[in-house]
Amino acid sequence: MHITNLISQYFGKFAQKEFPSFFQKMINNAYVKIFKINMSEFRNAKYYKSLTDLFTRELAIPRQIDEDEKSFISPADSFITQAGSLHKETLFQIKGMEYSVEDLLTYYCTDTFPMVKDGSYMNFYLAPSDYHRYHAPIDCEIKKLIHVPGKLYPVNFKYLNKEIDLFVQNERVILECFANNKIFYMVFVGALNVGQMVFEFEPSVETNKNTKDIKVIKYDDLKVKKGQTLGYFKMGSTVVMVWEKQSVQLEELLNEKVKFGQKIGTIK
Repeated sequence: MHITNLISQYFGKFAQKEFPSFFQKMINNAYVKIFKINMSEFRNAKYYKSLTDLFTRELAIPRQIDEDEKSFISPADSFITQAGSLHKETLFQIKGMEYSVEDLLTYYCTDTFPMVKDGSYMNFYLAPSDYHRYHAPIDCEIKKLIHVPGKLYPVNFKYLNKEIDLFVQNERVILECFANNKIFYMVFVGALNVGQMVFEFEPSVETNKNTKDIKVIKYDDLKVKKGQTLGYFKMGSTVVMVWEKQSVQLEELLNEKVKFGQKIGTIK
């Protein structure tokens, strides 16, 4: 097991521990203050029973989403670190640091590589202050889930700039999805500190565990609606979306903050 996984497991035990209420309030308030979290859409920090409970908080005020059936919405509150067109099979984790979409998606997606070649992609970085639940970006059908164990390097700008193939090295969960008869992928990348990803429709997936085996789950009829909660990060992380060639027109959002529910692209 890599040191990043061990650190994350130990921190996870602390984050999930429910301390006496007065002490937990201090921890929660300190976390909110340090990371300057806007709690206006959530319950007061004092009501969360652990740091993980606070970090994975649900919206208390429903979020308005772009309801145009042809629009993709952001799956999470995040910062767009890279976006654009793949150069054949290559995309960027950050400017100057390229990697292969084949390595990202693994050989379990071999049949679909030609479909995403020269396609589009967008990287969503979730900072510690962000809302950490992720949602369906459009009405779609999930055909496959692939869980790839790996390391848990941080996914901040420092590591994106220095760690080659970071998204490929880190643990990740890949969803193969179809919308409007076109394929797109959502790749959820784990990160340092807890490093766990939860999927509400697939409780059998357990991340940051002592395993090296890739797990593949196929679905016959798993449809989700735009805005539906898919799951959440327990600390971290990053979502990478990859679309089939000529299937989507992305908004110009590079180096901008986006909110879950905001339009990020339109089906062509």
